[in-house]
Amino acid sequence: MTLSYDPYVTPEYYREIYKGSVIPEENLEKALRQASRHIDSLTYNRIVGRGFLNLTDFQQELIREVTCRQAEFEYENADEIDTILQSYSINGVSAQFGSSWNVFTDKGIAMRRDVYATLCQTGLCCRLAVRT
Repeated sequence: MTLSYDPYVTPEYYREIYKGSVIPEENLEKALRQASRHIDSLTYNRIVGRGFLNLTDFQQELIREVTCRQAEFEYENADEIDTILQSYSINGVSAQFGSSWNVFTDKGIAMRRDVYATLCQTGLCCRLAVRT
């Protein structure tokens, strides 16, 4: 038995509604799936637990937007995100990747802070256990 995982955004939604064009077609499905899984981690799997369609329209809209933005961020910054180094310096030139003024990192996931702030508007990112 194979369980399927549907990302929160379809390639059609990304192209036609979000009007995304950053991610090439051949990489799009994988990028949307990965972004959705990262959102699940940052929301403590509350979306999976409740069911996406059981969320409010507002929450669904925000999650779709964040999925598109996260997929683009991860696609555009894949080399930097995949590096295992927090920082390095060669001949006086240094690079650093991690939590900074514009990048949030948690659970090994890097996300722009403004995108994470949008995700937090769903009310699903609180670290405290919420009983429903």
